[in-house]
Amino acid sequence: MTSSRRTVLITGASSGIGRATALQLADEGASLALLARSRESLETVRDECAARGGQAIVTVADVGDPEAVSAAFDAAQERFGRVDGVVHSAAALAYGRFEDVPAEVFDAAIHTTLTGTANVARAALQAFSAQGGGSLVVIGSLLGKISTPWMSSYVTAKWGVHGLVRTLQLEARSTPGIDISLVWPGGVDTPVYLQAGTYLERHGRPPPPVDPPEKVARAAVRALTHPRREVSVGLANHLVVTGFRMAPTVFDAIVTPLMRVGGLSHGEVENSPGNVLSPLPEGEALHGRWGRHWMRGASLAGAAVGAGATIVRSVTPRRS
Repeated sequence: MTSSRRTVLITGASSGIGRATALQLADEGASLALLARSRESLETVRDECAARGGQAIVTVADVGDPEAVSAAFDAAQERFGRVDGVVHSAAALAYGRFEDVPAEVFDAAIHTTLTGTANVARAALQAFSAQGGGSLVVIGSLLGKISTPWMSSYVTAKWGVHGLVRTLQLEARSTPGIDISLVWPGGVDTPVYLQAGTYLERHGRPPPPVDPPEKVARAAVRALTHPRREVSVGLANHLVVTGFRMAPTVFDAIVTPLMRVGGLSHGEVENSPGNVLSPLPEGEALHGRWGRHWMRGASLAGAAVGAGATIVRSVTPRRS
């Protein structure tokens, strides 16, 4: 099916990667179903898509609500006839030591990111089965493969997301025509870091090297028609994962100081749940305030972790 005729449902479409994905698909003439919690922001994105030649409908819904997600699919099918693809990017997180993040906030972040993924995947698979095929692309994270301090809600949820996607991929082997891909970025210049809850009196920020959301969106759009088990977006991703897996002692020693330098802002802010419990439409946008220009030198952080793994492996005696 050509891109000009396909219909794609996008979650988290009001901001960041979801918004970038909507705009790229609009450039291709796709029909779009945009889902997020903020009507004002969604309507802005709908207008941006229309200006690029795409047609879109909006559905205000929380991915944590399975009935609302099902209603969004129903609306898309009623308007456009079918849903050919889904790009799921909605997520929520709160920074802070695990014991300092209120249980309500932690649980809500997990519910949005992990249960929300399950809700969207379930609705997508039901729609694809009924129509004979479709493509689901889930936006994961580097933090679905490693761990860092102060991000327990996000790490826990994204590890679960990666595990769920891998399971669905195995099950999809028996359902020809249904494709499932995982796209996992590293640091991305989106507003999510300022939107997130924090109980550190500091906002988070994307660890370098930082990619624009358009780069992640390109990978997601391509995966709709050229599905892959997983796609990494981030220069240092594989190095960091190698360090986490092959040199855990080195990783554990350096990850906290690196997070202080490259993963947290320097200005103090009031602790709050951010957008975890309710949307903050005034902060939703395509980009954040971080680009490749900031802290280029700190991009060596990922290389340091990966290099640590190489060093440890080279000096560890092999067992005969």
